[in-house]
Amino acid sequence: MRIKHSKYKNTGLIFELLVKQITADTLNKKDSQAVTILKKNFTGKSALVREFKLYEFIIKNKSVSQAKAESIVSTIIEVARSINRETLKKQKYNLIKEIKDSYDLDEFFSISVNDYKPLAALYCLLEAHKNSDIVDPNFLVDNKTTILEHLTKVEQNKQQVRDTLIEEYSKYDKDLKLLTFKILLEKFNSKYGSLLPEQKNILREFITSVDSSARLRNVVNEELKKLREVINKLKQNINDEIVAIKLQEIVKTIKPISKTKKVTDDHLINIMQYHELVQELKGL
Repeated sequence: MRIKHSKYKNTGLIFELLVKQITADTLNKKDSQAVTILKKNFTGKSALVREFKLYEFIIKNKSVSQAKAESIVSTIIEVARSINRETLKKQKYNLIKEIKDSYDLDEFFSISVNDYKPLAALYCLLEAHKNSDIVDPNFLVDNKTTILEHLTKVEQNKQQVRDTLIEEYSKYDKDLKLLTFKILLEKFNSKYGSLLPEQKNILREFITSVDSSARLRNVVNEELKKLREVINKLKQNINDEIVAIKLQEIVKTIKPISKTKKVTDDHLINIMQYHELVQELKGL
């Protein structure tokens, strides 16, 4: 699923359009209703103002370090999640109604805005975090990349952006964790091709066990035990001494996760890779 950008709901864009409208009205020597609308809706501590401040922060910060840019995006997403969605929805509706009462909406929203791309990208990113449906990971990566490039003025590596998203989503609730696994799945598929049945099974276990760290640890340890035994058995049929030595080193690295440690995304990737290795060994 991909979130469609809506100019009518983009708080940051609407603010910029109101400022542009004030300039146009002033040049045309008209009393600008946009001034009244802006003062009424973009001052104080309302949900609308809180969201606008997030857009404003993105637009005002430029040429920052990569670390700071990542921190800005993460903080903005966290703050946005704390804003009351129903209250915000009503305030946006009233804002558009006031604009419609004073201006032709088509003309108003046709005004060009310099920072349209990062404003639209932030809207899509924030909406994706509010949405209960699983959003296309590539869509998230594209929009976060746009924001990071605006903040840093440096071209971004989309693979690195994808990896950072995985880390961020792993901290959130079940729905967002499911998205983490979808991102991981696409990441794995892009590198290794389609999934094997065994890989699909372990991925399914990761998803269904997402709320139970103890159960997930048991599933992973059981899978690691099986893989260790299978690779050990297949190793005996390898005639190439160098390959056999490498396989022995791999077997040594396959260890159970202790009760004091959490199962991470790296464990999932490792298991997927071990299954890929088993498939290759069976073909020799």
